[in-house]
Amino acid sequence: MTDSTISIEQTTNEPEPSDSLKAFGAAHKAFRRRAGYTQEQYAPLVGYQPGTIASIEQGRRFPPRVFVERAEEVLDAFGVLKEVYKHATREKGLASWFRQWAELEEQAISLYTWENRFVPGLLQTEAYARTLFSERIPMFSDSEIEAQVSARLERQTLLKDRPNTLFSFIVEEHVLRRLTGGADVMREQIEHILEATEPRNVEFQVMPMSRGFHAGLNGPVQLLETPENEWFAYSEGQENGQFIVKPNTISALHMRYAKLRSQALTPEDTRSLLERIRGAL
Repeated sequence: MTDSTISIEQTTNEPEPSDSLKAFGAAHKAFRRRAGYTQEQYAPLVGYQPGTIASIEQGRRFPPRVFVERAEEVLDAFGVLKEVYKHATREKGLASWFRQWAELEEQAISLYTWENRFVPGLLQTEAYARTLFSERIPMFSDSEIEAQVSARLERQTLLKDRPNTLFSFIVEEHVLRRLTGGADVMREQIEHILEATEPRNVEFQVMPMSRGFHAGLNGPVQLLETPENEWFAYSEGQENGQFIVKPNTISALHMRYAKLRSQALTPEDTRSLLERIRGAL
């Protein structure tokens, strides 16, 4: 990527419609059945889990570009899937400014997350996520809450579907001590974090409250690396998000994240702290 193609995208947080994803899913399902494959038979041919394929065909998951390319080849789809994919937009539960990032997440080989507001979405329980969306201002309708919760939980399959991706999370201690949803919800949330971060490829660190100053005071940020070893960043504000590709900005964010890692508790000390917090609830 050259400097002339560098851009920063900021758009509104209006949710995208899901009809186009359902259309892609239906087209893919038709070509898969035409080829005579069950989802289980088809999965190893494209390199994705049967559950992921089912989610794509149901219109609940955005198809990664590499998936579309493999599907075209395996199913001999005459370019139809690529054409339908051009018009695909994110499901209701994911904001439009998150679309580019969510697609890259599906392919990332490294994903770093610094969060000082709430538990990162990939690690939230259903009860914790539902609390966040139920208390949102302006308020969501019941159907909007369900769509948001569903989309958030669907994204969490990344942790299981990508065992070779390195996931790093650093979270402020006060996020884990705040009784979001009440003591029972937070106890379940901390138990979930302890379980979800057991795999070797998932690292979780806490920034202790005892550290008076640290490198993440400017706000939350995420960094990811693609299979082509390109790095991108994403940051979120009150009513918008930024998808960042500018190399010098990403370099600065890398330096801050590296400093955060050295300032936070080690993963081992973090687990001990989480167990103490859980025990006190």
